[in-house]
Amino acid sequence: MAEHTRSTAIHWIATAAALGGVVAAAVAVSPADAGTVTADGPHSVPAAQAPNPAGIALPLDCDGLPDRITQRFSADTTGHGTVVTVVAARCAAPNGTPPDGLYVLGFGPDGRPRITATLIRPTQNLTVRSAGIRADGSIHATVDGYSSEDVPRCCADLHDTDTWTLRDGGYVLTASTPLAQT
Repeated sequence: MAEHTRSTAIHWIATAAALGGVVAAAVAVSPADAGTVTADGPHSVPAAQAPNPAGIALPLDCDGLPDRITQRFSADTTGHGTVVTVVAARCAAPNGTPPDGLYVLGFGPDGRPRITATLIRPTQNLTVRSAGIRADGSIHATVDGYSSEDVPRCCADLHDTDTWTLRDGGYVLTASTPLAQT
């Protein structure tokens, strides 16, 4: 009896058809509100449900250059419908690494997006390497900085992790951990 060791195109087509049928059946029997997120604590939300940074004038002094959003995420930071968008943005300079600003956007009383908090100002000369939300709803960022004006702006030599916690309707820097100086 010969061993079956090779799959043929018909095997792959049959597998794809079977998987497609399983997915179609799952969609057909899922509840109508399956996409609704329940308020079970801080969690990410789709960008379409959050404040959109397009059209918001971010407080960057770019001297005629456009600004550029380098990172963006949306979350319900309380688990009770307080949806925000966090953006890291900088001037779109042709060389070097311009400093970032890190902003929290929320909906204003008129329902339009607006800046509700500034976590990092560009004047702090920091670059946001990564940002995210923690399970407790706090916002954290890993940032690079410079120990002096003599350090080239391409080559940060300070590296920190900062955490902001929502308190009394605003974000407070609750932890700043130096990671390393290179």
